[in-house]
Amino acid sequence: MKNIEECLKNMHKTLVVGGYSPRTVAIYLECLEKYFLFLGEGAELRVFSEEKLKEFLFAKYEAGRSSSTVNLYLNSVRFFYRRVVGYEGPINVRFAKRSVRIPEVLTKEEIPRLILAIKNKKHRLLISLAYGAGLRVSEVIALKVRNFDFERKLLLVRHGKGGRDRVTLLPQKLEADMRVLIAWKESDDYVFESQRGGKLHSRTAQKIFGNALKDAGIVKNATFHALRHSFATHLLEDGVSIRYVQELLGHRDIRTTQIYTKVTPMSLSNIKSPL
Repeated sequence: MKNIEECLKNMHKTLVVGGYSPRTVAIYLECLEKYFLFLGEGAELRVFSEEKLKEFLFAKYEAGRSSSTVNLYLNSVRFFYRRVVGYEGPINVRFAKRSVRIPEVLTKEEIPRLILAIKNKKHRLLISLAYGAGLRVSEVIALKVRNFDFERKLLLVRHGKGGRDRVTLLPQKLEADMRVLIAWKESDDYVFESQRGGKLHSRTAQKIFGNALKDAGIVKNATFHALRHSFATHLLEDGVSIRYVQELLGHRDIRTTQIYTKVTPMSLSNIKSPL
């Protein structure tokens, strides 16, 4: 165990220095620890074994893990041997093919129903802003007063996925309520603080969304991320260029944004059924 702890400590240090988000650091460390435990006691952890890695990943497949989860294990192990150990030899293990899933999207009629179902005003603002600005749950709970540019109707998202900053829309409908909410806060204060002060937990935000979904009578298998999916889809339905949507979402590759064209009826509206 001491050997594992030392390797994990080195991995943690390399990830933090590399600017990776706390969530990525935690996930990579968890994945790597499971790989080390798979190798067993007495294994030389700093010596790469392609066969052992393949066995480990296959075991995860057999256990019913998704392609994206298997890729997380692979990425964490690759990172350790390349960046921490400095291994320069071949790692001929291919990434698992990801299944393409159509995102769950709430309709333009369901969004106001969802929001109106929330009685707590601060919670209602949190959900409204997440939808209106296309934010991830981690991004909306991390918002600070200084991230708001009311003059230009913009919102600065700091350290989004991949540690990237981006600018997105600040919905005009929310401006007055947001000004009231942050009126007595300092520049570095969190906008949506927890009851004890400080940063709101992501599970709390997810629970707010889940309760609202239930209270609104919306029977979809949607998570908090459906707000971001809905933001992108509705912009495309309104004729906004996919390039602008890509920028607002902070996607590096436009192919990631193009998944939303699969749930947008615009491209299907001019096609008639042969029936």
